[in-house]
Amino acid sequence: MAIGFQFILTLFSLFSVPSLTFAFAPILPRFPSSAVSAELKQRSHSSQNGLYRTKFFTQILDHFNFNPQSNHTFQQRYLINDTFWGGAKNNAPIFVYTGNEGNIEWFTQNTGFMFENAPSFQALLVFIEHRFYGKSIPFGGNKTVAYANTSTLGYLSSTQALADYAALIIDLKKNLSATDSPVVVFGGSYGGMLAAWFRMKYPHVAIGALASSAPILHFMGMVSPDIFISIITQDFRSESENCYKVIKGSWDLIDDTANKPGGMELLRKTFRICKSDDFGPDSLEGWLRAAWIYTAMTDYPTPSNFLNPLPAYPVKKMCEAIDSSVTGNNRLAKLYAAANVYYNYTGKATCFDLDDNSDPHDLGGWQWQVNLSHSWSNIIFSISISCVFNFNLIKTYMRCN
Repeated sequence: MAIGFQFILTLFSLFSVPSLTFAFAPILPRFPSSAVSAELKQRSHSSQNGLYRTKFFTQILDHFNFNPQSNHTFQQRYLINDTFWGGAKNNAPIFVYTGNEGNIEWFTQNTGFMFENAPSFQALLVFIEHRFYGKSIPFGGNKTVAYANTSTLGYLSSTQALADYAALIIDLKKNLSATDSPVVVFGGSYGGMLAAWFRMKYPHVAIGALASSAPILHFMGMVSPDIFISIITQDFRSESENCYKVIKGSWDLIDDTANKPGGMELLRKTFRICKSDDFGPDSLEGWLRAAWIYTAMTDYPTPSNFLNPLPAYPVKKMCEAIDSSVTGNNRLAKLYAAANVYYNYTGKATCFDLDDNSDPHDLGGWQWQVNLSHSWSNIIFSISISCVFNFNLIKTYMRCN
């Protein structure tokens, strides 16, 4: 049956979180290893093809130029689920997720919205991995070569990625004899920006886009460069004025403590930091900053584990930890208790390694994309892992309004 929605549906949400009055350096904080939800683990392991099948498409390196290596190819990964598809004969729709800056399996396993709606529309589900991430690495799949310098990283751009998606979708529809099946693209944050831009640039390929928490016009000169941090601050301040004040004052507190005799050892012990040669006030502040930002981004009304295992309404839990009488007037202890909600909600960690540079989600190329456009440098990398990747929570607005 033909699908009856001709639309661009762009949900432009910026999380409810605001100005902690700290300088936000354009350096990508590391993302922690995240566990797949128990439900999705069960689905993905219930059978060999329980959640999706993995396929590869031979993709061209350069869609726009005629340099000597423009015609080089690489294997682009995509995941597919045809459990609910009504078939090409019925012109049943195809829902395509425009992959973000990381391993496509990570996003697929946290994108319940598409799986929930596929049965109603009898839709085919396709999740395409962004070039230079996950297993979709040009130059023979060798990251060392692909990330070597500007001559290779120059092929990592949103423009090339959009062309990748168009080529793959067109070829897939042809192979499935589904040229009349309408395509709707989905995405969250950077992936949502790609979805919206894809509909604009390739309207003959997709009839609509759902772009959730996608700051498609969020560039310098168009909005305040402080707006993201302002929203984060407001999220904490809306829970508790005292919580806001403790966090706001934490930066001076940490600096003052570090400058006192024995101060660094006190900070190390208070925050349970593993032994580190690089431990200092800057690294500690960066560690705390990441906790506040990513908790605000994933302030879901239900327990989640997209970035880290977290309780429902984790910002509220953080503020409760800060406001608790258990820690008395010890502000450092209060900050540790709040950070512990993000970094150690399971209670399994005995200390925290600030030198951990692991990349469990294959995000290695994102800093290049961040720096590629100066207008993105202060805000866009943070928004990339926004609070809407778990599309299951759209119905409850995820406290993102």
